This record gives sequence, structure tokens and C-alpha cells, in this order.
Amino acid sequence: MTPEEIAAGVRARSPAWVARAITLVESTRPDHQDRAQRLLALLTPDTGRSHRIGVSGVPGVGKSTFIDTFGSDLIASGHRVAVLAVDPSSVRSRGSILGDKTRMARLAADPAAYIRPSPTSGTLGGVAKTTREAIVVVEAAGYDVVIVETVGVGQSETTVAGMVDTFLFLTLARTGDQLQGIKKGILEVADVIAVNKADGPHATEAGRAARELAGALRMMSDGDGWTTPVLTCSALERTGIGEVWARITAHREQTDVAARRREQQADWTWTMAREALLQRFETHPAVRAEAGVVRKAILDGSLTPAQAAQRLLEAYDG
Repeated sequence: MTPEEIAAGVRARSPAWVARAITLVESTRPDHQDRAQRLLALLTPDTGRSHRIGVSGVPGVGKSTFIDTFGSDLIASGHRVAVLAVDPSSVRSRGSILGDKTRMARLAADPAAYIRPSPTSGTLGGVAKTTREAIVVVEAAGYDVVIVETVGVGQSETTVAGMVDTFLFLTLARTGDQLQGIKKGILEVADVIAVNKADGPHATEAGRAARELAGALRMMSDGDGWTTPVLTCSALERTGIGEVWARITAHREQTDVAARRREQQADWTWTMAREALLQRFETHPAVRAEAGVVRKAILDGSLTPAQAAQRLLEAYDG
């Protein structure tokens, strides 16, 4: 299949062709990467019109259940929704379960939705290496709301904020709300925060947590621009979901999306350059030849890690 054939299938809004396109851009084979870049160049003119939303949160917060309800409500109001869900890869087997569709039963069965689980494959920051490219593919297929569900790894999971228009952070009550609010990290880049599972006997507790978190965030606010709202919702009881969407929409209306995406493109360029340079370093013949010698020297104590790293760099430079 040529990039032109795949691009035509994607523009025809065929889920099968969308899947083939994302599989191609995820491939690490050099010949596939060349074809993927040609494909992305063909699709790029048809992109840029969706609302890109990142969804992250602490483990167990119910991200998949929230997205299932949230996405179903958006489809009911006339949207087409694509979900790019990122699953953690095993540090031992390198495999991933990729079971997000089983937790999004309603959305997975809806013809106006597309769900694509992908492994992190060792990429840090809670997203996959090719998530940005996957966004291009699903936008070209006509999905006007693109949701990126991250792994949910904790405070440092901020990479997704650099590829979406609005970053939604889901949290729970009883997670050190005031202290959590003043910590540096993920909450600094969140555009909307929602305390999920505000249902049944937990509703009052969730409301209290939201007020405490909002108070902590106000202490950090510089008083300029968008003020991050802290809401409560229940994906299980389908309450508060409409308010979350309203705040996400309001944030986009108050944001220069075009300027934000240009900045993201510039950052993306440097990220890709670093990844390409690292790949060249790791596969360089001189580095690979030196790697075994260096490893043996580290294990017998004749080289420190800093010295070993310097020898590898010298091998590459030579």
C-alpha cells in the first residue's frame, strides 16, 4: 500500500485505513518511517480543525470510565470522537495489555468514535513516541474531538500538555489536596481540574477536596490570564460531565490555539531531533563495538559510569 492509497482511505473516514495509517507511523523500520513521513505530509493539509484534549490523572481515578461517558455525551451532541489511549509497557517483556477498549464499552461500539490503544514502548512522560503523529491521522479522518489518555504515572506526566489544546487533570478526594495543589509539576500545566467519583457518600468529600485544591491553586496564581477551575464530577452517575466540557470549551475560546500549536510544533522539532540523535548514537557501529568493552570495565570496577559514558561519546565522535 502506498502512502497515497492510505491517505485516501483515511480521508474516506475508514476506521480500517486509520488503523493501518497509525500502525505505519508507529513502526520503527526505516523504510516504514520514510513512508510514514510521506503519509503525514499528505494528511497535514486536512488537519488542525479538531479540539485536542489531554486527560491524565492519578492511578485509579477512572480515566477510561470518564472518557467513555464524556465521549458518549459529545457524540450525542453531534461530535466525532477519537481516543488515543496510551498503556504502559512492561520493563521486562516490553509488552502492553492495551485493554482500554474493554473499559470504554459504549464508546467502542459507537460508529462515531475511534479508539486506538498504543504502548509507551519506554517513552517517558505518559504518552507514546508517535502520539503526535497519530493525532494528525485521526484529524485527517474527520474526528473533531481528539482525546489523548495518558498512562497516569504521577507528578512528572506533563508531556501531553505540549501536544493538546486543553489539558484536563482528574484527581480524587483524600490525595493530599492542599499539598498536592502547591506542588510543582503536573498541576502547574493543567487547564481544567476535576475531582472524579463525586458520587454517593463520596460527593461531600469530593466537594471539600475541590474547594481545598482551588484554594491552594489561587495562592499560586499570578492573576493573569486563565484561572484553572476545579470541578467535581461522577463518570459513574454521569453528573458534572457537561460542566467539565463547558470549562474545556471556555478555555479554548480564551486561548490563541494557533499560537499554542506553533509553539508545540517548535518543541516537537527539537524532541524529534533528540530522539533521532539518540537512535543514531545507539546504533553507531563504533559505539556498539565499544559498548561491550565498557560494560565489562564498569562491572570489574576499572571504569566509573562517567568515564564509560565519555568513552562511548568519544567512539561516536571518532
